[in-house]
Amino acid sequence: MDKTSEILFLKNVIKELVEKIRKTDFLTYFKKLSIVSIDENTVVFWVISSFAKDNISHKFYSEIKQIVVAIIPEIKAIDFIVDSNIDNPSNHKSIDCLKEYKELTNKKKKEEIEDSNNVEWSEIKTINEKYKFENFIVWPSNQLPFSACEAVSRKPWSAYNPLFIYGNVWLGKTHLLQATGNAIKSKFKDKKVIYTTADRFANDYITNVKKRTIEKMKEKYRSIDVLVIDDVQFLSWKEQTQQELYNIFNILYESNKQIILSWDRAPRELTELEPRLKSRFEWWIIVDISEPDFETRLAILQEKSRAREFIIPQEVAEFIAYNSGSNVRELEWILNQIIAEYELHNTPPTIENVAARLNKLAITDKLLGNNKTKKMSIKSYDELIDVVSEHFAITKKDILSEDRRKENQIPRQVAMYLLKNYLNYTLERIGNIFSWRNHSAVLYSCKKLEQILKKDQKLFYEINVLRDKLGI
Repeated sequence: MDKTSEILFLKNVIKELVEKIRKTDFLTYFKKLSIVSIDENTVVFWVISSFAKDNISHKFYSEIKQIVVAIIPEIKAIDFIVDSNIDNPSNHKSIDCLKEYKELTNKKKKEEIEDSNNVEWSEIKTINEKYKFENFIVWPSNQLPFSACEAVSRKPWSAYNPLFIYGNVWLGKTHLLQATGNAIKSKFKDKKVIYTTADRFANDYITNVKKRTIEKMKEKYRSIDVLVIDDVQFLSWKEQTQQELYNIFNILYESNKQIILSWDRAPRELTELEPRLKSRFEWWIIVDISEPDFETRLAILQEKSRAREFIIPQEVAEFIAYNSGSNVRELEWILNQIIAEYELHNTPPTIENVAARLNKLAITDKLLGNNKTKKMSIKSYDELIDVVSEHFAITKKDILSEDRRKENQIPRQVAMYLLKNYLNYTLERIGNIFSWRNHSAVLYSCKKLEQILKKDQKLFYEINVLRDKLGI
């Protein structure tokens, strides 16, 4: 095989690998790859370090071999060798995996955007196949929505249609919605199942308005059998988009198509919605998810650690479940930190090590019976704004202004979020503090930040640090 063929072969392997393994694993272990040799029955790869070699050989051998054999059926084995020269710019046989990953994901996003503008839906690829009923942890407060979604997956168009699920962030609404979509797709292979978010729906609507193709958009939705929309609260104050959503709901409902929605509040609290859309929601089947208790958090943590093939001692798992927050995302984040500590520094998951790590991340101060007091206990909104301003290195004047630059907007949203959720200030009072904004603008800022926190773990950490400084 010549050099060009080797590079093409290697790129095909990487492309398939990106689809098969987790993003964090790929970016952690696959820095650079190169081909040493391809003989009659063996492929040998160069890798960048012993760390990469050990982890790739242990964790991903079967996946890589399966990909290689699919391309070259004669191959019987693969191997990995460390090459300290692989990172040299003059080495033209090596592939930069990070660069390749970015190119592949950008291409995929572009294709999805192009597909969304077609009159006919192909198959929307936003349903993540990892979300299944089998790996959803059921606890008493989510038993009803779980059962409702299972019933819908068995008999869509007849059982619980439309279905509305609401609850706070990071409690499993997205998992349930996508698991339902996956189950319906598996059972009814000829049906079109569309999962999207309110943001994507709004962007689709705006794009079609600009192109004057609203009728084509309606035609797309008429062609589907199941519509699942997540985080509908982000359609707040978007009156024209709400109007179009109302029209599409009517089209689908009258055609006996299945509709499933999620929101972060009960329908009666949807003050930002057009009245007739709110009224329509209120007579749907409505189920809610509330926070998991200690036993459930423990079960979730153990299930996720099993899925990652990482063993956590029982007493350590109980310590984490007791000291963590009430949402599932925080549990997963803590688990990722512990696994990274073990893999990168060989730090075992003991209570002492985990407690020290959680303290550094400002998640807990309960360090093995050491009931430390908080550094300060906040007394007024002025003190909170001073601390937030200092933490983000901006002035108090900037945080209270109407400046929309990101470096000022994010700290402002953080301050509003903390006042609302931890000091229990009303929306009206917060609005008066921040340049007399109305309560709707304050609520939008808080909800926007919650959406950002779903994806930005660094900002999530920053807020925990601030809570620790403020004593809240």
